[in-house]
Amino acid sequence: MNIFADLFLTFARIGACTFGGGYAMLPILQRELVENKGWATEEQLADYYAVGQCTPGVIAVNTATFVGQSRAGIPGGVCATLGVVSPSIAIILVIAAFLSNFMDIPWVIHAFNGVRAGVVALILTSVIKLIKNAVINWPTRIIYILALALAAWGIFFTPPAALEWMTSPVFLVICAGIAGLAVRMAKGGGAK
Repeated sequence: MNIFADLFLTFARIGACTFGGGYAMLPILQRELVENKGWATEEQLADYYAVGQCTPGVIAVNTATFVGQSRAGIPGGVCATLGVVSPSIAIILVIAAFLSNFMDIPWVIHAFNGVRAGVVALILTSVIKLIKNAVINWPTRIIYILALALAAWGIFFTPPAALEWMTSPVFLVICAGIAGLAVRMAKGGGAK
């Protein structure tokens, strides 16, 4: 199988599991890309998640684009992106055609409640794996705690409008990157 077909089919399989959105796909991405295919390391995948979080679009689609591009250039990025979104488009079209007829049925409501609860578990699993691989020493613990505190402030409280930008994922990722670079430079490691 050529690389483009492999990228498309791999990400199509991942995309077929989109229930719950991009974050619910993170454990599937980790298993498929790191463990099964060896297309990325845990660290590279964490980097893809970070960049995918602060670029427009769904994190799983952005990650697919990054992985595809790293494997086979721009055509690879296009194949991976098309692969991950194709199942979603097909499923959404089918659901949109029939869902309005079934949304008031109690067992459908309960099924969706169960799916949402399961998705929370999948997201939590991904978060725990990311923490284990990314929060590895005191500087990364401090960066993690500060970023978590700012993110929580934005979620649980309403920051003043003048400070709302401080809870933006883009701001948090950029600041965490700058802090990591500053720690590296302070240790005498330079920017390499």
